[in-house]
Amino acid sequence: MRHSWPDRPFHQAWLRAEARRLLSFAADAERPGNGFGWLDDHGALLAAHGTPTWITCRMTHVFALADLMGVPGSGPIADHGVRALLGPLRDAEHGGWYAGLGTDRRPEGTVKSAYDHAFVLLAAASATAAGREGGPELLEEAASVIEERFTDGGTGRYLESWDRAWTHPEDYRGANSHMHLVEAFLATAAATGRRVWLDRALGIAEFVVHEVTAAHEWRMPEHFTPGWEPVLDYNTDDRAHPFRPYGVTVGHLLEWARLLVQIELARGPAAPAWLLNDAASLFDAAVRRGWDVDGAPGFVYTHDWDDTPVVRERMHWVATEAIAAAATLYRRTGDARYERWYRTWWDYAARHLIDRRNGSWHHELDPDNRPASTVWVGKPDIYHAFQAAILPCFPPASAFVSAVGGGSDDNIPQQRERPEETP
Repeated sequence: MRHSWPDRPFHQAWLRAEARRLLSFAADAERPGNGFGWLDDHGALLAAHGTPTWITCRMTHVFALADLMGVPGSGPIADHGVRALLGPLRDAEHGGWYAGLGTDRRPEGTVKSAYDHAFVLLAAASATAAGREGGPELLEEAASVIEERFTDGGTGRYLESWDRAWTHPEDYRGANSHMHLVEAFLATAAATGRRVWLDRALGIAEFVVHEVTAAHEWRMPEHFTPGWEPVLDYNTDDRAHPFRPYGVTVGHLLEWARLLVQIELARGPAAPAWLLNDAASLFDAAVRRGWDVDGAPGFVYTHDWDDTPVVRERMHWVATEAIAAAATLYRRTGDARYERWYRTWWDYAARHLIDRRNGSWHHELDPDNRPASTVWVGKPDIYHAFQAAILPCFPPASAFVSAVGGGSDDNIPQQRERPEETP
């Protein structure tokens, strides 16, 4: 397509400026000695939310990428996150990572989740690719914990969570944690050159998307029994849950669409054809059932199994993943319709989500596109928005660390490693 936005120098400059603006907003998220905190609407720390591990990991990942991109001051901020993950957020007695620290800087909660540990692995891979001190140590330990504690037998899938001492796994399996494990596995493969992580990512995607979601006409079940049977009525009494909502989560279809193309890029000529085909199907389903379906522009958060909107609030992260998916599929296929959607969603973000007055993006809007806080309070982190801003600035790659120059898809060997091999 001639004169497409992703290819125009002025648009590229605008994206880089937006990325710098986001980094500036998040620069004060450090909590002395123990990671990163939850930010409010103005970029100040919300004391009541303590120090969540997932936020510390996301911010470490973002600032490691910024360091790779050459943003001065970013490396020491990433180092702060690595130290926290090797220090107070890590369970020195039982291994693994706490869900976070409370306001008293003591461990908060006892659950050890695959979701949190996926982000530890992502942060470690990005810090390792950036050459930050402690990154390889953190990566080795995170990989070992995931392999030893979360692997669900020979299924190629992963347990959802444990108690602190690893004695009782949760009676639940979830697709959300697996999506972020795929993201982390791709980054780990790019940072280490170990193909086994690509094999694991492909196995997860094949089950969640190619088998289960395709069988439900591209409506993705996210909640499963321990035997991996979908539970379609899960959380029917808590439909707006921030991590396990009822029904179909539109943004995850878009996020998976991007990840499938990234898996395809990583595997090269040997990649199965269904990866790109399924990415297109997920994208189309998200647009058809989630965008502008209730009388106002924007993506609904969730819809029911008959496609009726359930939670109509607009989450900023859904728009960012729509932008990233459109950019990725446009670069991969050259199809002009993806570029048109890319423009549409950046226009929507600029008009409704980007907060020029107070910084960052509004994390939630109501069904009329006014700032809201029914699901998310404040502006916890910049992970989604930052990735949407930088992704179109670089050639397509299997992971952000590869795109910005800290890892390489070319370093991943094409021969297949034994599945039991560890890093």
